Amino acid sequence: DWGCLSTNPEAIHILEANLDKVHWIWLSINPSAIHILEVNLDKLHWKILSTNPSAIHLLESNLDKVDWLWLSKNPAAIHILEANLDKVHWYWLSKNPEAIHILEANLDKIDWASLSYNPKAIHLLEANLDKVSWWSLSENPEAIHLLEANLDKVDWDDLSRNPAAIHLLETNLDKVNWTTLSINPA
Repeated sequence: DWGCLSTNPEAIHILEANLDKVHWIWLSINPSAIHILEVNLDKLHWKILSTNPSAIHLLESNLDKVDWLWLSKNPAAIHILEANLDKVHWYWLSKNPEAIHILEANLDKIDWASLSYNPKAIHLLEANLDKVSWWSLSENPEAIHLLEANLDKVDWDDLSRNPAAIHLLETNLDKVNWTTLSINPA
């Protein structure tokens, strides 16, 4: 499957030898493929490339092609986003763990449901419990202390996905979503 293989950082030597078969959309996200992408700019998928932390120099040189929604997800793009706040997609930026200082300076623009997923935003969430999305927070592995203190607000389906919540699930077996728990990486 050339699509899947195109995303694999360990398969670069195979991909280099088969450029006629690579899936350029998925190659655009491969952090090890930057040298291939640099010489094939006409084949790039800029939307997907906008999420690639290794492609920052390509994105900086082609801001007119950047997909700002997808770039807002990119933890390595913070300096580009800071210089273009009018283009930021706040839903995705609120999930970006490297964007905390931008979010702190723009509390009115935060998407609180997205921020509730962000493991580095706990201090903002603690200070704004009235804005927390408890179903999103239930998946946040850094929010266990908040969830323990607010068990009546926990979304047990989402908590069943949270690898840091196993002890809570073990003591509340009647509330566990067993299907969701089966895909929990813990």
